[in-house]
Amino acid sequence: MKVIHLISGGDSGGAKTHVLSLLQHLNETITAQLVCFRDGPFADEARSLGIPTKIMGGNHIFKIRRELADYIRREGFQLIHCHGSRANMIGALLRHVTGLPVVTTIHSDYKIDYMGRPLARCTFGVINTWALRRLDYRIGVSDAMVDLLISRGFPADRFYAIYNGIDFTPAPAQGDRLPYLRSLGAEVEADSVVVGIAARLNPVKDMSTLIRGFAEAYKSCDKLRLVIAGDGEEREKLGNLARELGVERQVTFAGWISGGMDRFYSALDINVLTSLSETFSYALTEGARFHLATISTAVGGIPYLIDQGVNGYLFQPRDWQTLGKRLAALGNDGALRHEMGERLFEKASTQFSIGKTVETQLHIYGEILRRHARPGRDRDGVVICGAYGRGNAGDDAILEAILEEMRSIDPDLPVTVISKNPKATRLAYRVRSVSRMDLPGWLGAMRRAKLYINGGGSLIQDVTSRRSLWFYLMNIRAAKWAGCKVQMYGCGIGPVTRSKHRKLAAKTLNRNVDVITLREPDSLEELKSMGVNRPEIQLTADPALTLSPAAEEKTDSILLRAGIPPRGNYICFALRPWQGFQEKAPLFGAAARYAWERYGLTPVFTAVEKGQDPAAARLAAQEGLKGVPHYFLDDAGAAGTIIGALSRMEVVVSMRLHALIFASGQGIPLAGVVYDPKVSSFLRYIGQKNFADLDTLTGEMLKAMIDRAAAQAGDKPAQAEAVRSLRELERGNVDIAKRLLEG
Repeated sequence: MKVIHLISGGDSGGAKTHVLSLLQHLNETITAQLVCFRDGPFADEARSLGIPTKIMGGNHIFKIRRELADYIRREGFQLIHCHGSRANMIGALLRHVTGLPVVTTIHSDYKIDYMGRPLARCTFGVINTWALRRLDYRIGVSDAMVDLLISRGFPADRFYAIYNGIDFTPAPAQGDRLPYLRSLGAEVEADSVVVGIAARLNPVKDMSTLIRGFAEAYKSCDKLRLVIAGDGEEREKLGNLARELGVERQVTFAGWISGGMDRFYSALDINVLTSLSETFSYALTEGARFHLATISTAVGGIPYLIDQGVNGYLFQPRDWQTLGKRLAALGNDGALRHEMGERLFEKASTQFSIGKTVETQLHIYGEILRRHARPGRDRDGVVICGAYGRGNAGDDAILEAILEEMRSIDPDLPVTVISKNPKATRLAYRVRSVSRMDLPGWLGAMRRAKLYINGGGSLIQDVTSRRSLWFYLMNIRAAKWAGCKVQMYGCGIGPVTRSKHRKLAAKTLNRNVDVITLREPDSLEELKSMGVNRPEIQLTADPALTLSPAAEEKTDSILLRAGIPPRGNYICFALRPWQGFQEKAPLFGAAARYAWERYGLTPVFTAVEKGQDPAAARLAAQEGLKGVPHYFLDDAGAAGTIIGALSRMEVVVSMRLHALIFASGQGIPLAGVVYDPKVSSFLRYIGQKNFADLDTLTGEMLKAMIDRAAAQAGDKPAQAEAVRSLRELERGNVDIAKRLLEG
């Protein structure tokens, strides 16, 4: 593989470190040629690292484009990779001349790159914005950067994320830290706990918050010392603030550190970052290399490194009170500092190393070249429509599972999702998305696509809304009219209660659907009773059964944010507001108390739909749990972390279907409360009889169900084997989609 990298040659800071480190290691595997548009220290350092470097200077843009195009053809480069505004502009001009794919790495927010420089912003800033829109692919140096750009309307399926990686080879011994720290001006003793930061002293780094938080922490931990490595326009202001807060002697302004940063980080106990804005900071991974306990603002890509309360602490920008509490806690607890530092090193060294960065970059190149070579087709891709973008984790889990399965068929398959909240869908899944209200948008997507998927869940029903039924039937008809193959994917059917709706649904499905795959047998009986007999019909399973729990540290972090100790003996209640629930709510509170008193299970009320479920949980808990410890998990995140949280439960009592699906997949004993036939249909399908109807539920029935479920806790129940069988059946959804796409 031969890739040419374009850069101005005057870059510094994180962008410089990223590019030089990346190219140095890429050249161990591929040919990565660097072209700078000026000579100087950047190019000199690149040469010293063994990076093949070429200078193409001057201000004649079209002459540079011509020379570069000739050079690219002559040397046989396959891909153009740009860094920075000048390179982006020339890369945009090279696209059609060379016919090669052009990708750019966006190292910072282009809208604030020229802050305080109005002339540069009106020239270079405008040109860069124009160029960014015209390149083929974009790489953000964190997922947060990618999300920011997608939110500005860049195509979601043309983005990749990469993180700044460093070499985690153990550094040589750095010697006694006390003489070194004293040489910087710090008044330290052997038992001092040293807090450090390496950053420019400018408003974006918000050192005022650091000094205020440090002064607060010093009140309860007088062993703390703060060393600030860096300089900038706020130096005098920050010194005055330290004097005003009475910590002038405990705060050291060390200026710029010469001779590398290893000695600095090796002398610290706690690494801190207080930035108002970051993409992904090298300072945190450099500190992690030295096993430092870390506290940072939750900005940019930093939450992808630090799992709150697990391997470090996060706080909101300018919240110096929380920073002070965290500094004091770490300052007073050496064991906690050691534990946090070791956990951060373990994650950073495996997921944020330079080796991982290079591996990610090579994968991105391979995918770009594969997508660029994809033959043009009259019809290509999939349109997926379902109850997405509503904040319901169960419905969004179905979408996540379907997307994973489409990518298993073809990783480059174009996908468009019809969503109530297309912006949220684009951000969450990095796919094209159009609004349910955008009729021209989704009709256009259907005309280009080969397959339309009516995506899981019980969409063909009229209990919650007749307008919803009409919408999905209209969508199915439109997709067939537009020339798509139509698959209803691992879905539930019904109940469809009105006679005219049953006739309309049967007529629409018979005329327009190619294949229906169903998630349980009751839906098959409903289709038969409606007279649906023309499409091919197969019994499979719910796609959400294929999803896996998030990594342990992610689940720990979600629980800790809600104040829930990650390891404990818990019973989960996943409730939802429904007709008749208000009268039954006290039964759940009493049952939660019973589980605590009888089995020592602490109740955790978990929301699957975070807009509705928390109110139901609090209604259930408001009387029956006085004096009983209990928790509310109002936002458990996406499907992976919800599954992870449910896997920590001993018993799950649920009205929510997807809480039952997620928990059953982890072998957790279940007690189902049925408000809709789809709940009992699933439970019967996995051989589970431990459920009761909400309408007839009594306190004694609920306690008896908890008794039966608790008797299974600690052992893998029979349902786990049933779920494994369902996962094998679920593969039928994918096989049929593949057949329709190939056909």
